Amino acid sequence: MTIRWLTVFLDFAPDQFQRGVSFWRQVTNSALSPPRGDLQQFATLLPHEGDAYLRVQRLDDGITGCHLDLHCDDAEGVADVALRGGASTVSQRKGFFTMISPGGFRFCVVTHQDEHQRPPALENIAGNRSIADQLTIDCPPRHLEREVQFWQTLTTWTARAGSRAQFTFLDRPAEMPVRIMFQRIDTEEDSCRAHLDFACDDVATEREYHVSLGATSLRETPDWSTLVDPVGMHYCLTRRSPTTGAL
Repeated sequence: MTIRWLTVFLDFAPDQFQRGVSFWRQVTNSALSPPRGDLQQFATLLPHEGDAYLRVQRLDDGITGCHLDLHCDDAEGVADVALRGGASTVSQRKGFFTMISPGGFRFCVVTHQDEHQRPPALENIAGNRSIADQLTIDCPPRHLEREVQFWQTLTTWTARAGSRAQFTFLDRPAEMPVRIMFQRIDTEEDSCRAHLDFACDDVATEREYHVSLGATSLRETPDWSTLVDPVGMHYCLTRRSPTTGAL
């Protein structure tokens, strides 16, 4: 029941899809696959090297945000572990389960399609290396401990303390394209949510590049910057190695 790959979905409200996809293609240095799905609502952001791990979805309704797909050899077995860990099932069909974690974060368990080559970070036109390589699950205090335990059990990856007290991350396998981070937030919201983080050589240079493409900078610290894309999706640029993901 090993998790073989992770995919992050960027989910856009219907009227935000085209603008959102255009922005994320540029900041991830990606091509776009042909659309697919019954309503042509899905597409993949294609890296120049390696296997894809970022996808986009036009929602029927709902709020722009992110969700995570777990690619597994035994999707049914992993979904069963998730259920026993406190998750609930939204929908299912053979080899595909849409679920909600104990803290209210939506994710999918899907059948692995042989993805295995983690894409490298590439230099963008700003002359900076960057890669979107971390999904941070933002947890209200009452959900944090259980949410970390749930994902640690589901993935079998070790949980480790981050650089600051509010951060915990799972120690991903070397070939995995995305690291899972947990952040304790100050507000008592009903459920956990998530955002993407970039690792980049130089946060200030990367921030200027993103702003030139339509992002808005909300907060700047020595280690990261918080931005919002042109359609309202929050994300961060972090001072981590684009090669290893470490500080």
